[in-house]
Amino acid sequence: MQRLAMDLRMLSRELSLYLEHQVRVGFFGSGVGLSLILGFSVAYACYYLSSIAKKPQLVTGGESFSRFLQDHCPVVTETYYPTVWCWEGRGQTLLRPFITSKPPVQYRNELIKTADGGQISLDWFDNDNSTCYMDASTRPTILLLPGLTGTSKESYILHMIHLSEELGYRCVVFNNRGVAGENLLTPRTYCCANTEDLETVIHHVHSLYPSVPFLAAGVSMGGHRHMFVKQVDMDHVMKAKSIREFDKRFTSVMFGYRTIDDYYTDASPSPRLKSVGIPVLCLNSVDDVFSPSHAIPIETAKQNPNVALVLTSYGGHIGFLEGIWPRQSTYMDRVFKQFVQAMVEHGHELS
Repeated sequence: MQRLAMDLRMLSRELSLYLEHQVRVGFFGSGVGLSLILGFSVAYACYYLSSIAKKPQLVTGGESFSRFLQDHCPVVTETYYPTVWCWEGRGQTLLRPFITSKPPVQYRNELIKTADGGQISLDWFDNDNSTCYMDASTRPTILLLPGLTGTSKESYILHMIHLSEELGYRCVVFNNRGVAGENLLTPRTYCCANTEDLETVIHHVHSLYPSVPFLAAGVSMGGHRHMFVKQVDMDHVMKAKSIREFDKRFTSVMFGYRTIDDYYTDASPSPRLKSVGIPVLCLNSVDDVFSPSHAIPIETAKQNPNVALVLTSYGGHIGFLEGIWPRQSTYMDRVFKQFVQAMVEHGHELS
């Protein structure tokens, strides 16, 4: 039996080596397999370069702003090469939170009071080690606005702070009410159409640093059940199966809108674009599932010399991944860095 077992092991090993040799010779030795792989690679590369990698569309309402961006923010006119194995919008949207790195950032937290008795949590990155702006009273300040349910811990916020640190700037992250762990003192959270809390934050930051360059960057747009039971049916809210249902049952009710459509109309930035009086750059992918191409106010943007739209063919919602293994900065990060630097150092050209 022992000899039989040894013979079987030897036979198995020889058979394995034989099959491995046959596969190697049959697939690659004949050149057929290698040709198929090379052919597919060439075809995919041609498709990617001709249909996927494209320059973004730059829409502006004035020649001055367009020229400013081309001179000082050239990334908006360069070809965007989305990650070759994940360029589709839904894939980029889903993958980004899991694959992008989270640079370490040490915050200083501040709670400020609001007129209605609530409180807002601000996370500061003071950048006291800045060699470009050693005097804190002259250090440019960037107000960062996370997306829906986002906080200062989001990877895209951390990357923006890291890039701002390289430029020597100070950052402050505005956490919407109730999302960053602070106590919710009033039966109110936030909605896209209400800017009262944002105005409070802007006035507060400006009062602390009244003479520094001050910019803002926003991305995209709970557990305090006891605060809402008198205003909304929380059991009904928690059964919502979509963002629209949640907004219909909770957000629109809390902020006094008659219908969900009234809330969405008021929350849309399109009607306000005509009145924008400072330079604003908007980055949007046309395959963004939350902000689709038909909803992008291109014609309205063309009527305001202070507004510019950068529209990429791919990128998804807050995706904009690029490179073979997109762990680090995204295309959105590069746009952010170049634009804020351009505004701080050359913004006077638009005056």
